[in-house]
Amino acid sequence: MPSDRPFARLRAGPQESPVELWCEDALAGLPRRLGPGSVDVVVTSPPYNRRMPYRTYRDDRPRSEYLRWVGDVGRSVEQVLSDGGSFFLNVGGSPSDPWLPYDVAREAGRPFVLQNVLHWVKSIAIDRAAAGRAAGLDRDLALGHYKPLVSERYVHGALEYIFHFTRRGDVPLDRLAIGVPYQDKSNVRRWRGAAADLRCRGNTWFLPYPTIRYAQRDRPHPATFPPELPDWCFRLHGLSRIRLAVDPFVGIGSSAVAAAQRGIPFVGFDVDRAYLAATTERIRGRSPTSKRRPAVSGRPGISGTLRRSPTRRVGSTT
Repeated sequence: MPSDRPFARLRAGPQESPVELWCEDALAGLPRRLGPGSVDVVVTSPPYNRRMPYRTYRDDRPRSEYLRWVGDVGRSVEQVLSDGGSFFLNVGGSPSDPWLPYDVAREAGRPFVLQNVLHWVKSIAIDRAAAGRAAGLDRDLALGHYKPLVSERYVHGALEYIFHFTRRGDVPLDRLAIGVPYQDKSNVRRWRGAAADLRCRGNTWFLPYPTIRYAQRDRPHPATFPPELPDWCFRLHGLSRIRLAVDPFVGIGSSAVAAAQRGIPFVGFDVDRAYLAATTERIRGRSPTSKRRPAVSGRPGISGTLRRSPTRRVGSTT
């Protein structure tokens, strides 16, 4: 029987936003803990079935079984996503299996419309000549996280995908929330709507990992994304329209940290208590209330807050 108590309830970030963490399989937990239409943004990265050394999860299922499971994930998200919500699904492949991200997106996205495909660029090489004199480079640059690949057949994989699903493909986005200044300032005068000297960043997001010196201490999880990735997803969707954000595979909590820093109520699921403990410590370290212990069931938390709202219900009896 699943516990009625979350792993942790705490208040975090500058606005003391409620964060709730459940040690539970998200396929059952999403409809059990969250009401229909209660979630405005889902940002997550499920296991890729690439034999990653998770502590408790088996990451080497037969491909057909794995893809059926991914489809179940999409249907569970569909049960709780709001009418104008966004589902950001991060998936990476491998040089020897380039179809995997597309297969996962097709299965998980069946209940949705694919509104955008974003490319998370983890490393990039920039030739000085291609950058032009305006860039002021004195040499070629190689930026970001590079993991050597020894192969005569494949090139180094430098990106992952973020598939942005919505119910009908018509969700308005706050594109300039993660905009970039115009390189050529004459465009500020030339283009209508460019008065703020910002343009859409586009579908390529360069977000390198920070340097990892001690993996067990700095990233005790075999597959994570930096907090900036969910943060950009939240901002792109529009912070003012997020009542609740969810990560069904929260891992060590990058999405939880990003939500807390933006003042977004958050619910995360994971089946590994050690990862949830790491998430809790990360959130505590960024919170004005970091010296407090996580609240136990019965103290104010997301469940208590959302149950009082007819549009934001958790604790479904289904």
